[in-house]
Amino acid sequence: MLERRKPDLLMPLKGYARSRKSQKKHTKRQSPALDALRAAVTLTKDAVHAVGVTAIDVVRDGAAFIGLSSPAEELQNPFSNLDAPIWEQHPPQEIINIAFDYCESLTRREAGNFYHSFKYLPDEQRRAMCAVYAFCRRADDIADGDWKDVFQGGLGPDDPEAIAYRSEFEQLSDRPAVIDEDAYKTKLAQLFFFRKKLSTCYNGLTSTDPVFLALKDTVQTYQIPQEYFGDLISGMEDDLFNNRYRTFDELYLYCYRVASVVGLMCIEIYGYDDEEARRFAESWGIFMQLTNVLRDVGEDIGRNRVYLPLQELEENKITVSELDGTVLRNKQWEAYTYHYAKRARTYLAEAQKLIPLLPRRSRYSPAAMTAFYDAILKQIIKRQGDVFSSRIRLNKVQKIWLAAAVYVRYRFLPFFLTPVWDLFSKVGLLPRV
Repeated sequence: MLERRKPDLLMPLKGYARSRKSQKKHTKRQSPALDALRAAVTLTKDAVHAVGVTAIDVVRDGAAFIGLSSPAEELQNPFSNLDAPIWEQHPPQEIINIAFDYCESLTRREAGNFYHSFKYLPDEQRRAMCAVYAFCRRADDIADGDWKDVFQGGLGPDDPEAIAYRSEFEQLSDRPAVIDEDAYKTKLAQLFFFRKKLSTCYNGLTSTDPVFLALKDTVQTYQIPQEYFGDLISGMEDDLFNNRYRTFDELYLYCYRVASVVGLMCIEIYGYDDEEARRFAESWGIFMQLTNVLRDVGEDIGRNRVYLPLQELEENKITVSELDGTVLRNKQWEAYTYHYAKRARTYLAEAQKLIPLLPRRSRYSPAAMTAFYDAILKQIIKRQGDVFSSRIRLNKVQKIWLAAAVYVRYRFLPFFLTPVWDLFSKVGLLPRV
């Protein structure tokens, strides 16, 4: 059976990572009564904001359900009329706001669960999180989808810079591409130009791509290291050359690049003081990506991809050919998925330690995402590893119940009542969030 990956075997953190200290100013100490009043005012404002946001969503969903609103049209790049890759001058704030609106619309359309976890954040943080998600979404769409990224002035796969990049890339790797040659050249070129756009977030230039225009404002505000974004692009490039992972350590590195770095980006936006937050954020990403890997086994094999470690499959007498769904007849599969989930939960336990290290106003976002993914993992086990019959997802009732529980616990529940919540959750009277 699988050996449980111990938390102390986590990959070492990158040396460049820095904590973003909280914005709290150390002025002369206020009276406890005044502090309590300010906390109550903030809590009330956040509650009113949450109710307002929820009400708007209910109205929007209701209108769509009864046909009063039409399905959303294809998302249009607001700057598609521009024929240059960069602005001649730094654009005014109105233009930057349009870029943020684009990223928020993209997030709302493409990732309902993620957007739900963002929407209760303060406006600045919500918009920043949407910019980060939009970057990740577009990178993934290039590598694993059919998104055609545009770099004005670039010649695509035939661009001399792209050819030089591809040649250098191939010299450093002895692996052949796992997709057809034309798709490989196109995707690698697009990811190269994606890197060029990323560079504008860290120099004096400003991209005309709305995603990178919003991202530049975000990384400047929250001081997010460029290496995080570069690592994610490297993870997407890895998908062009690798569709199998021999060991769990190989899978871990991939998960770090495509998910842990996202967690590290997020905490820079949330804010934190304790350096341990970075280690827990890394585990947070690993947990969610391991859950994705198990949930998407059937879909991935249809694209000739196997993310489950081959060594572990062999040890459990499971063949790759069985991953089309026939593996459900293999008695080893249920036991394998159970132990896989058990190992994933070691990272969940680490991830949950992140939440108390964040400002109270930021905790709902990671707690909600963690709760949603934990619920998905539980469903996989409840269905005895059947991730093939239908895609495992949460229904509306489950989402609302979990979201309400998370919001109450992490936004309203006093710290000293946390043990009480844990006690009631153990006996099934409250959800484990």
